[in-house]
Formats: sequence, structure tokens, C-alpha cells
Amino acid sequence: MKEIVTVLGAGSWGTALSMVLDENGHEVRLWGNNPEQIKEINEEHTNQHYLQDIGLSGNIKGYTDLGEAVDGATFIVFVIPTKAIRSVASQVATHLDGKRKPYLVHASKGLEQNTHKRISVIIEEEVPETLHNGLVVLSGPSHAEEVARKDITTITAASEKMEAAEAVQKVFMNQYFRVYTNQDVIGVELGAALKNIIAVGAGALKGLGYGDNAKAALMTRGLAEISRLGVAFGADPLTFIGLSGVGDLIVTATSEHSRNWRAGYQIGKKVPLAEVLANMGMVVEGVETTKAAYELAKEKGIEMPITKAIYQVLYEGAEVDTVIKDIMLRDRKAEL
Repeated sequence: MKEIVTVLGAGSWGTALSMVLDENGHEVRLWGNNPEQIKEINEEHTNQHYLQDIGLSGNIKGYTDLGEAVDGATFIVFVIPTKAIRSVASQVATHLDGKRKPYLVHASKGLEQNTHKRISVIIEEEVPETLHNGLVVLSGPSHAEEVARKDITTITAASEKMEAAEAVQKVFMNQYFRVYTNQDVIGVELGAALKNIIAVGAGALKGLGYGDNAKAALMTRGLAEISRLGVAFGADPLTFIGLSGVGDLIVTATSEHSRNWRAGYQIGKKVPLAEVLANMGMVVEGVETTKAAYELAKEKGIEMPITKAIYQVLYEGAEVDTVIKDIMLRDRKAEL
């Protein structure tokens, strides 16, 4: 069945997901707030700033008017930076009448600054339940560049309403993009957000010249921290050994495709954070998520030494070499 799917956010991931949806025969509307970018999508059928040398189908239509983009949509997919989620969700709510209720999906990864809230919570606060048919989190190990090339990818659609998760699974799944369902929304969202912190750390280790041993140590102990925080908030520990946990951590913390890894690499090379962010050209979610996770762990009394160390580097001017030494020389303890 052909669906009308509105993708909010014309960055690399929003564009790649639009390509999957178009491949599956759906009417795809790609919304963004940059008129020149939307013009390029509609006239040149490219999005060069985010996906270089990749052509887009002429069936993918770009929009700058949010009302037009969501009018009659059966699925609305949020793929925008965490800091913009609340304002855009609030605007979306004004364009929904509660008669034809769309499924709401988000494929963003982060925690809101100050409130430390997960993205699904933000959307639920801004879009009343009477206006939609269910909220689904779409997450997992997925580089936009590889999805755009139709590389094999597997991700998770998580929702408390299984019917909603299955609807999203059906609309996205094809021969190269496999979607599994899950009902652990908390675990999937926290795994997606917190692995970006570890990816920044992994990039920094590489920038400093450390090898595979250090990378494996960081990722393994980083996953322990992610799980520790997630379980404290009600997540299923098994989620963190799944696609949105260890799967997403592997792809984000080991690849130059990852903007979080690239940012960390430059930090490891002693490039100032402000300069790193200015030159990235894309949002580095791991930087703000580090602050939110550090504050959340401190508030709840949860031990997260790696997160604390990365916070000290990003926000307190600590040297990476120093915090690594501090972590390695902490008091002796059992692994489990």
C-alpha cells in the first residue's frame, strides 16, 4: 500500500531514509528550512552538502512549508537535531486535526539539554495523543552514506504500541534495509543517544595514536556505562546487546563516517572544540549529549567514569592524556 510519508530534516540521514521510502514506492515529502537546499533537491535531484555524488529520485519532493509537507501524511518522520525537536513538534501539532492520524516516527539521537528528556518524551509533550496514531523510535547501526548506496543495513523500530512498530517496519523494510520491532523505547533511545559519547572518545583515542586494545576497552566499558544508566531508568538490559546498543556503538565508534568519531579525532589532535564544531558542517550530537548524560548520572548517583572524563575534556578544558591516566589508575574493582 502506498503511503504518504513526510520526512522532517533534509540532512544526510533524513535524505537517506527518504531514498529508502521512495524505493519502497511511497510518496515522499522531504522538509527542510534551507530554501536553497530544497531547491537543489527539487531541481538538481541532489543534496551535495550531505550526500556527495549521490542522485535522488525525482519522486522525492522537497518542501519548506511545514503545513504543506505534513498535510494528509500517514507517517511523519522526525530526523532533525535534538535541540530543534520540541519547537518543530509543537509546530507539527498545529497542522494536525485529529481526523487522519499519522504515525509519528523519530530517527534522531540525543537528550534534551537542561531537562535531560528523551526525544519521544519531548514529542509526546508537544503533540497530544489525540492527534496521532502512535510514536515509534527508529534506530540502529546505520551510516547514511551506506544506506544511500543500498548497503545491507538492519535497524530497530521501537514503540510501546506493537501495532505502530509493525506499521513502521512495513513501510521501511526492503531487500537491503531490514527492520526489527522492539517495545523497549527507553533502552533503544538511551542506547542511540549515549553511544555518541563513546564515539567521541573513540575518535580521541585514535587521534592520540592509540590502537585496537584501547578502542576495545573504551567500547566495552562504555557499553557497561550505557547499560548501567539505561537499566536505572527502566530499560531492558538485553536491549543494549542488540542493534540499538552494541550494534550502533560498533558502527559509530569505529568509522570515519561518524561525525562524532571525526570530532573526537580532531580533539585528540588538540584542535579546540569550538574550531572542531565550526568546521564540522553538521551537528555533533555527542557533544551536547555528553553534558546531559553527565548531569543525569550525577543527579542519579550513577557511576559513569568514561562519560565524566569526556565531559571534563569537552567542558572543563582537561587534557585527554590526563583523563585517560585518571581512568586507568582508578581504584581496583571487579569487572561485573
